[in-house]
Formats: sequence, structure tokens, C-alpha cells
Amino acid sequence: MAEVSAVRGRAIVLLDGGVGQELYRRSARPAAPLWSVQVMMDEPALVEAVHLDFIEAGARIVTVNTYTATPPRLEREGIAPLFDALHNAALNAAEAAREKSGQAVRIAGCLPPLVGSYRPDLTPAEDECLADYRRIVAAQAKRVDLFLCETMLSAAEARAATVAAHESGKPVWTALSVNDADGSLLRSGEGVVQGAQAAVDAGADAVLINCSSPEAVATAMPLLAGIGVPFGGYANGFVSIGALKPGGTVDVLEARDDLGPAAYAGHALGWVAAGAAVVGGCCEIGPAHIAALGRRLTAEGHELAAAL
Repeated sequence: MAEVSAVRGRAIVLLDGGVGQELYRRSARPAAPLWSVQVMMDEPALVEAVHLDFIEAGARIVTVNTYTATPPRLEREGIAPLFDALHNAALNAAEAAREKSGQAVRIAGCLPPLVGSYRPDLTPAEDECLADYRRIVAAQAKRVDLFLCETMLSAAEARAATVAAHESGKPVWTALSVNDADGSLLRSGEGVVQGAQAAVDAGADAVLINCSSPEAVATAMPLLAGIGVPFGGYANGFVSIGALKPGGTVDVLEARDDLGPAAYAGHALGWVAAGAAVVGGCCEIGPAHIAALGRRLTAEGHELAAAL
């Protein structure tokens, strides 16, 4: 791709990368439907280690490892009573990594799709979403610095998660997942501007694009420039997300072979040139990618920040 030189001298928030896929890569256990949460149950030390590696790579924000610890997913797997213990374990791991690093890192709470990624047709009714998101917020609010509503597939889902997070009084960043073939559309088929506006109206302090191809993120960036809040993106590195089904395992997905650390950093610098104030990585984007991106940002004269 043709790289775009970013405007120099801005404060850019550098997020971590794809914790779940990094855990899956390092784990000695087979893939499981609960994915990153299963690793936390079986090999808890890995979670702290992955957070620490992202911090040492330059990330200024780490997101708690609760992406699959939603009430509907835990109920589907027959372990609903573990909700509080899993959220507590994830918060402990993030806090331990931050303390061990000695860095001024902020911890983001996680509000993910409740049932499964990439399937807006399975999203519960908005009132049900709001109730479950409020439960997640209550479990995390006292120990996080902000909330990241991520991989939101529709305007309604983004609105419910953002409302619940906003009620905590903490900053809320809402990340939308877009169609990989057309970054102007959410995975629901709604326009990305419609989803972004729903998030802003519900109280989002920033709107991001995540868990979509880097090319789709690039398409969405200019569309977010007029929404009135800071924006940014963090892409995944999958060839395609089509094979992953609800309750399925991540080993069915294939990583692209053209998104090494230097190539990914080139994409992200393009988003910064389009006005992004927040960049990082999602699935298949590891500590080496974040380190390369941090080096490129500082080389362009940017300051790596922990807050907008």
C-alpha cells in the first residue's frame, strides 16, 4: 500500500493489540468457545504476561480480558455462576501488569457483543442488551479508568453499551465494527455515520472502528471526522471472519500474511493522517505490531498519550 505521512506533532493514544488471539497463540490448550476467558481459567499467568508485553511495547491503555465473559455466553457454556470470579480475575491481571510495568497506563473496561462477534442478527433486544451491559459495568466500574465498547455491530447495540457505560461516570469510547468490503457500513448494514451518531448521542467521548480489515478502517476514518468527538481505529489481521460461528472456536480463522508489524504500522499511520487520535490493534495484532507502530508514531513527532 502507499503510505501516507501523518501530520506531525499530535498526541496519539496507543492502545494494546489483540489480547485474545495472543493468548490463543501462546496457550498450550486447544481452542475453546470461550476463547480468551478459557485461557484465563486454565492458564491465568498468561493473561498478565500478555498485558505486560503490550505495555512494554508502548501501549498506554490495556483492555481487560473479559471479551467472552458476557452473561449470555457464560450461560451458553453452562458456567454463568462464574461471572463475578472471571471479571475479578481479568481485572486482577490487568492491574498486576500495570503495577509490574511501572508505567502510567490506563485500564479500559470491556463491553463486547453479548452473543458473538460479527453476527448482528443474533444481538438481543436493546432492553436486554442494556440490562446485561449494566451488569458488566457494575462488575468493572470501580477498577477501570474508562470503558471501551468494542466490536459494536449495529447502532442499537452501540447505543445500549454506551448508555450503560456512560452511567458509570467514566469516559466511554465506542468502537464500531464495519463491513470488510465496504467500510462505510456497519456489519448490520447501517451507515457508519448512523452508528457513530447513535454512540455520540448516548454519551460516547470518542468513536473508533475496530475488528475490521485495515482497508475498511481507512474507508471509515474520513466519515468520522465530522461527528464532533475524537476518533480512531484498531484493525484485525484476519483473511476473513466468515468461518467463525457463535459458540465456535478461533482456530477456524486464518491470519493474513501481508500484515507484519511494519505493514500494519503503515496502515495505522494513514489513519492518523486522516485525523485519528487513537490507534492500536485487534485480533492477530500482537506486541511486535504495537511496538513498530509506537516507533513510527514517535518518529513522526507524535507524543504517545494515555488520554485524549
